Amino acid sequence: QVQLVESGGGLVQPGGSLRLSCAASGVTLHYYSIAWFRQASGAGRESVACISSSDDSTAYIDSVKGRFTISRDKAKNVVYLQMNNLKFEDTAVYSCATDLLGRACRTGDFTTRGQGTRVTVSS
Repeated sequence: QVQLVESGGGLVQPGGSLRLSCAASGVTLHYYSIAWFRQASGAGRESVACISSSDDSTAYIDSVKGRFTISRDKAKNVVYLQMNNLKFEDTAVYSCATDLLGRACRTGDFTTRGQGTRVTVSS
């Protein structure tokens, strides 16, 4: 059974940093594309970053480019989301997800998801 578990969320001041982790059991993450999603209160879910299964290429939404970095640790079977210079509007529940059919970021259907970790940016 595949399980994804996120950790690393918390309360941080604007301009601060957090590193989120997505740990997996039942699946070897570096064979698959992994996406980080977020959902703010009252808003829809959006994909903020993705790392592709084929070549580890990465993609980000414009609002986080230059501030967020997605990466893998293959030995630990973990995918990270390093978030720097956090802003109020980054407040959300962040979750990781994968496409178990092995598709790339642009075409994947990221239906295998974790429960999420909450990030609150507040002064």
